[in-house]
Amino acid sequence: MFGRNKIAKVAAEFLGTGVLTLLVLSVQRSTIGVPFFVAMTAGLTVALLVVALGRSSGAHLNPAVTVALWTARKVATLEAAVYLVAQLVGAWVAYYLYTYLVNNTLQSVGGHYSSHILVAEAVGGVVLGLGWATAVYHQATNGVKAVIVGVAYMLAIVAASSAAIGLVNPALALGTRAWVWGTYVLGPVLGVVIGVNLYGLLFAPANAFARAGARTSSTRVASTTSTKAASTKKTTTKKKTTRKK
Repeated sequence: MFGRNKIAKVAAEFLGTGVLTLLVLSVQRSTIGVPFFVAMTAGLTVALLVVALGRSSGAHLNPAVTVALWTARKVATLEAAVYLVAQLVGAWVAYYLYTYLVNNTLQSVGGHYSSHILVAEAVGGVVLGLGWATAVYHQATNGVKAVIVGVAYMLAIVAASSAAIGLVNPALALGTRAWVWGTYVLGPVLGVVIGVNLYGLLFAPANAFARAGARTSSTRVASTTSTKAASTKKTTTKKKTTRKK
């Protein structure tokens, strides 16, 4: 039930999101905590983690990405739910690890609901969603995927920083004490969902859905063939038994 591969997937999302949160906190709360350096740190970290952990879980490291890929039927429902929990717990643990290292607590930076922040986070989410969709629909290798997703996340944070701190990641919002449902949670989810599905509808390779349909058809044909073969085998066995009697 809990094989090595399944444990590796959960561990990858937990550790990956935790590392991302810890590094962003370290830069965000330092003297160079300007949006560009935060974005660069986040982009490089995501690129590295995709290379290191991508073969295990896909290295979503972001609840908004997981939800978006789930809506595009690229992730199973149970798997998506487990990823979400692992990501949020990873960010939560990273926050407490950071406060232990600096020997200080952090004040909330999320503020209150603001339509400007919501839209900014959503715009950043669209950028990130387009990057993820490009890698997924074109079946990019792990190295290429790392570059695409890393650059997309860096640009997404830059875009979102026009109105606020720029996170484009609900788990990161939890870990950096910016957890506000109407802005740093809802905004990225809406944006990434729009970006991924928009790319799938308009820009994905024309044969992407054809391949999926072909795989489904071939599976059905194989299943039908196996059933017929089993039925024929049973009939033959019965005939032989009857003759012997």
